[in-house]
Amino acid sequence: MRFLGNIEAKIDMKGRVFLPAAFRKVLQTEGVEQLVMRKDVHEECLVLYPESVWNEQMDSMRARLDRWNRRQQQLFRQFVSDVDLLSLDGNGRFLISSRYKRMAGIEQTVRFIGMGDTIEIWAVRDGEPFGDGCDLGAALEELMHDTDRK
Repeated sequence: MRFLGNIEAKIDMKGRVFLPAAFRKVLQTEGVEQLVMRKDVHEECLVLYPESVWNEQMDSMRARLDRWNRRQQQLFRQFVSDVDLLSLDGNGRFLISSRYKRMAGIEQTVRFIGMGDTIEIWAVRDGEPFGDGCDLGAALEELMHDTDRK
């Protein structure tokens, strides 16, 4: 499953937004019926996980954590409990709750970013659309150069 692209969309008065057709097509091809939405742990955006991707991530996280370690249990609980389960309506729309709109600073327009196996939802603002505006070329050069050495 690969989501690619950068697509803007408007939120309607009820808080619903159309999932871009390119992303809906990927979901339909894979037979995905439910999505999981949560606030990103690092950035001021929302992340949509196809249910199978979410389940894999939960299984991977659970395998790394000790059920008998209080702090690790708290982290796991916090990560998995603060989610919304979503289904697209017949028109390909879903609801972004007021709580999630506040957490991500979303008003009327959002930007969907395909991130491979997930989809990010960013508020559209003046200036940089997302991230800190790092020098992408220099950052990739450093990352890939270090990776090539391993």
